[in-house]
Amino acid sequence: MVEEKQNNISKFFIAGINYKKTEASIRGQFAINNDQYANILSVAPALGLSEFFILSTCNRTEIYGFADDASQLIDLLCTQTTGSKETFLQLCYIKEGVEAVQHIFEVGAGLESQILGDYEIIGQLKLAVKFAKEAGFVSGFTERLVNNVIQSTKVIKNQTALSGGTVSVSFAAVQYLKKNVSKISGKNILLLGVGKIGRNTCKNLVDYLDTKKITLINRTEEKAVELAKELDLNSAPMTELPAYIQSSDIILVATNSSEPTILKSQLENFGDKIIIDLSIPYNVEKEAQELPNVTLINVDELSRLKDETLQKRVAEVPKAKAIIAEHKAEFLEWSEMRKNVPFIKAVKQKLHDMHNCELYLSTYTTYTTDTTAVNAINVQLIQKVIKNMAVKMRQQHQPGCSYIEAINDFIKTHSN
Repeated sequence: MVEEKQNNISKFFIAGINYKKTEASIRGQFAINNDQYANILSVAPALGLSEFFILSTCNRTEIYGFADDASQLIDLLCTQTTGSKETFLQLCYIKEGVEAVQHIFEVGAGLESQILGDYEIIGQLKLAVKFAKEAGFVSGFTERLVNNVIQSTKVIKNQTALSGGTVSVSFAAVQYLKKNVSKISGKNILLLGVGKIGRNTCKNLVDYLDTKKITLINRTEEKAVELAKELDLNSAPMTELPAYIQSSDIILVATNSSEPTILKSQLENFGDKIIIDLSIPYNVEKEAQELPNVTLINVDELSRLKDETLQKRVAEVPKAKAIIAEHKAEFLEWSEMRKNVPFIKAVKQKLHDMHNCELYLSTYTTYTTDTTAVNAINVQLIQKVIKNMAVKMRQQHQPGCSYIEAINDFIKTHSN
C-alpha cells in the first residue's frame, strides 16, 4: 500500500499523446494493455514513483502522477511501449499542477474525446484508477481528484446535452454500416472481442440494425457465451475464428491484443468484406487493406463522421466548462487545506500534552483524580478547538495566528 503523504499539487503531472497530434498507428505503439500496466506498476518503485495511474484508450495514452519531473513518468511508461521515448517526447503534451487538474476534468467530461461528449471515457478512467489502486499506487489526493471528476461528469450529463443523443465510437461503427451496407439483415456479422467497447458495439448492432445474424468470439469464451445468451445471438470458440472470418460479410474487431488477430492471409479470396477495427493498436493486419475484396475502416475514420447530434453538443461546451470550474474550485480548496493537516495534527498533539501536564492542570483547571472524566472532557474540548481552528484557517489562511488562537481558546475554556 502506498504511504499516505501530503503531495504538493505542483508536482502533479500528466504526460500523454492523443488523436489530435498522432494517428492511430502511432498511438498503437504507446497503447497499454493490462499485462503491460501490471509490469509498469511492478517497476515503478525502482524509478522512485509511488502514486500514478495510466489511461489508455483508442483516443489516447496518458500517465498521471506525482514526480519530481514529468520525465520520470515518461521513462516509466516507455519501459513497456513498442514506441520509443524519443518519439513520445516529439508528440506528447505535458501539463502540471492546476493545468493537469483541469485536463483530467475535461477528459472525464468527454471534452477531449475524439467524438465530443463520448461518455464511455469516464468508465475507462474509473477502471484505470481502480487497477492502480488495487496495486497500492493511489492515495488520498488522486482518489479525491478522480471522485470530483466523476461527480462533475454526472452533473454535466444531467444538466447539459453534451452527451445527448447516441454518439460514440461504437455507435459510429453502426452508423457507417447503416449508410454503406444494403440489406444488412441478411449479412453474416462477426464481432471479435466483447470487452466494454465490444459489448456496446454489439448492443448497438442489435438495437439499430435490426439483425440477429451476429456471432461473438472472445479470447475468454465464457464472456462471449454470456453476452450471446443475453441478446439471443450466436457465439463460437476462438479456435473457430478462421472459419468465421472466411464466412462473414462484416467483421468488427474490438480486441486489445498487442499483435494483429486478423491477418491478410485469412481474408484473401473469401468474398467481399467490410472490416471495422475499433482497436488500438490495430488488431487487423495493415496489409489487409491492400486486398481488393476488403474495405477496412479504423477508429480515426469513424470519428470523422459528423451529424446533427455532434453539432448540438458543441453548443453545450460552455455549460460543461462552467460546471467543471465549480468542481475544480472545490477540489483545489480541499487540496489547499490538506497542506494544513500536519500543522493541525501538531496543534492537536500540543493540546493533549498540555492537558496531561500537572502544572497546567493545577493552574487552569479544577484538579481531579477521576482520570476517566478528565479524558472525556479532554477529547471533547480538543475536538471543538481544532474544529474552530480549521474553520478559521480556511477563511483567513493564517496558520500562525490560528495556532496562537487555538492555545488561547483551550486555556480560556478550561479557565471558565
